[in-house]
Amino acid sequence: MSRLVMKFGGTSVADLERIRRVARLVNAEVEAGHQVAVVVSAMAGKTNELVAWTDGSGSAAQGLAPSDDEYDVVVASGEQVTAGLLAMTLRNMGVPARSWMGWQIPIIADDAHGRARIDEIPPERLGAAMDSGEVAVVAGFQGVTRDGRLATLGRGGSDTSAVAVAAALNAERCDIYTDVDGVYTTDPRIESKARKLAKISYEEMLEMASLGAKVLQTRSVELAMAYHVPVRVLSSFVEPGEAPGPNYETVGTIVCDEEEILEKRIVSGVAYSRDEAKISLFGLPDHPGVSSDIFGALADANVNVDMIVQSHSRAADTANMEFTVGKRDAGRAMEIVRQVQSKVGFEDATVDEEVAKVSVIGVGMRSHTGVAKTMFGALAEKGVNIQVISTSEIKISVLIDAAYTELAVRALHAAYGLDKL
Repeated sequence: MSRLVMKFGGTSVADLERIRRVARLVNAEVEAGHQVAVVVSAMAGKTNELVAWTDGSGSAAQGLAPSDDEYDVVVASGEQVTAGLLAMTLRNMGVPARSWMGWQIPIIADDAHGRARIDEIPPERLGAAMDSGEVAVVAGFQGVTRDGRLATLGRGGSDTSAVAVAAALNAERCDIYTDVDGVYTTDPRIESKARKLAKISYEEMLEMASLGAKVLQTRSVELAMAYHVPVRVLSSFVEPGEAPGPNYETVGTIVCDEEEILEKRIVSGVAYSRDEAKISLFGLPDHPGVSSDIFGALADANVNVDMIVQSHSRAADTANMEFTVGKRDAGRAMEIVRQVQSKVGFEDATVDEEVAKVSVIGVGMRSHTGVAKTMFGALAEKGVNIQVISTSEIKISVLIDAAYTELAVRALHAAYGLDKL
C-alpha cells in the first residue's frame, strides 16, 4: 500500500466547513487504498493574530535574551488547533485518525527560532501509525530542537513540513492543496490569459518561488528536489471525485525532475515581486575590500541581498553601486550602510522602495539564444526602463519602477507566447 502526504494551507482550513471538505478529500484517498499523512497550517489569519499578540507583549528587559523561543511556543499553537480539529472530524466520519505535534514525531530542527531548518525526521513512529490504518494529522510549521524546545520554520513552513515528511516516509508523492488549482505561467490576477502548467521542473519552480510566485515556499521546493519527491499543486476547493485519484496526471500541476517533461519550453513563466527596495551607494573608493566590508556587515545582521550592480562614476578611482534587499529590511540595511560609511568612505547613500522585480524563468534558456533580446525589446516597446539586471542559467530578472509592474508582466507574458500554451 503506497503512502501519500497531503498538505492543506490556511485558506483550505479557514473554518469548520472547510475542514469538513478537507476531511472528505482525505477520506477519498484512504478509500482509494493509500496510507495518508496530512500536514495542516493554522486557520487563515490565525498566525497573524498570534504574532500580533507576541508583538504586543513587548521586548525582553535589558540584560535578558530576546524571547524567540517563547515566540515559537505561541505562534505554533495555530497548527495544533487545526490538527486536532481535523483529526476529530475524520473520526466523526468513521476514519481512524490522530494528531501529531512536531515534538511527537519528532521533526528535529535546529535552534534558529522563527526560521528553523529541519535536520531529520525519524519515520518509525509515524510510519507505524500509518501501517496500522490510522491517518496521521501533522501540525505543520513546527519542529523540536535537540534540547526539547519548540521551533518554527518561518512563514510558509508547512509546505516544508509536508515535503520533509514525504521524504522521510518515502511517500509516493506530496499533494499541496491550496486556493489555486495549479502553477500558472504568471499571476492570473494580472494576466487573464495566464495558463496552468501541467508540469514544471524543480529548478523552474524554485526560481519562481524565490522570485515572487507564492504558490510554494522556496525551502519546500529545495527539499523536494534534493530528495526527488514528486509534488502536485492543486485546489482544495473541490469535492472528492472532482480531483485526485486516477486523475493524477491531469489535475493540478506536477513539480518534478526536468527529465520527466517531454516538451521543454524556452520560458515557462513570468514572476514578479513588489517586496523590493533598492539601495544606491555613490562615490565608493574603487579598490579591493570595499564590497566585503559592506556586504559582510549586512550578512552579519542577517540582511539578505539580492541583485547587485557596480559601475564607474565620473570621479577618478570611485564607483557607484546598487543592490536590492527585501522592503522589510530596507530601514535596517540603511542603518548598517551608514554605520560602515566612515570605514568605507563613500559619499552618499539613498533608498528607493518604489521598485519591483520582474523575472522570466525557463529551463529552455540553457539551449536557446535571444531570450534577453526578447525581454528587453518587449519592455522597451512599452516604455519600461530597466534599472538593474541579474541572470542565472534559467532566469533573467530586471528591477523596474513599481508603477510599471503589471504592464511589464503582461508584455513579457505575450512576448514569449505564454498565452498560447
